[in-house]
Amino acid sequence: MREIKVAAAQLGAIQKAESREAVVGRMLALMAQAKAAGCNLIVYPELALTTFFPRWYHENRAEADVWFESAMPNEATQPLFDAAREYGMAMSFGYAELTPDGHHFNTSILVDDKGNIVGKYRKIHLPGHAEYDHDRSHQHLEKRYFEPGDLGFNVWRTMGGIFGMAICNDRRWPETYREMGLQGVEMILLGFNTPSVNGQKGAEAHAQRMFHHKLSVQAGAYQNSTWVIAVAKAGSEDGHHLMGGTVIVNPDGEIVAESRTEDDELVIAACDLDATVFGKETVFDFARHRRIEHYGRINTQTGVILPPEA
Repeated sequence: MREIKVAAAQLGAIQKAESREAVVGRMLALMAQAKAAGCNLIVYPELALTTFFPRWYHENRAEADVWFESAMPNEATQPLFDAAREYGMAMSFGYAELTPDGHHFNTSILVDDKGNIVGKYRKIHLPGHAEYDHDRSHQHLEKRYFEPGDLGFNVWRTMGGIFGMAICNDRRWPETYREMGLQGVEMILLGFNTPSVNGQKGAEAHAQRMFHHKLSVQAGAYQNSTWVIAVAKAGSEDGHHLMGGTVIVNPDGEIVAESRTEDDELVIAACDLDATVFGKETVFDFARHRRIEHYGRINTQTGVILPPEA
């Protein structure tokens, strides 16, 4: 048995005026609870340090840089790294990254139990739009503020297992999981901030959004025989509601633990990485069963190409 006791650290709403230091204080409180519960990995959501700022339109794109981190760790986040090192606890969290050469990414990092960054992922499947849209009930401007990630879907050997990362909208795309599945991933750490209502389809509200969220995560876990730790930011941020739905999903696609509130909350499960072995050696033994000669469209075609008319 290779057991990792995971704390999925859901964060409640972060208001626009809330400081980095205040948010880090909340994260530290959750980490202390996780330590008391005997956890050795804590996972926070996407954009864990700020409100979900892509809902706010800045005509001057550079005005949004206030939401970005130009170094990691920095003065505000160093206490997280110090606590992780003190507790001997690995952690993962998401933030907006401004690189030294001026690039903007929606980023997540994996930090080992000694406080060292051992992995970085930059969100690839950016949803939303780049310009103000008067027809939407709310803006979702990730394509305005972020560039598509440039690091690919990598995995890392640490804590005696094989770990990968993804962010929010990535979870809806089967390619996300399969890219990591083909590298033997055993646990995917996935943070998200998801509005409770589709801004272009008001009838798609909380219940259906939650269904699609769980469907995507559970399918990805099952089809690649991996644990998935999906961690939400939840609640009403300056009047804009995020749906929550933190879940820990096992390699059979079953939810083994989930959040009960829309507040700061730990969702804890003991995850045996050896539970991934059976699926990887049977139904999803890729080496025996995949037929890549028939999958050419997947990496040569983006949009739909309709068949010719009869």
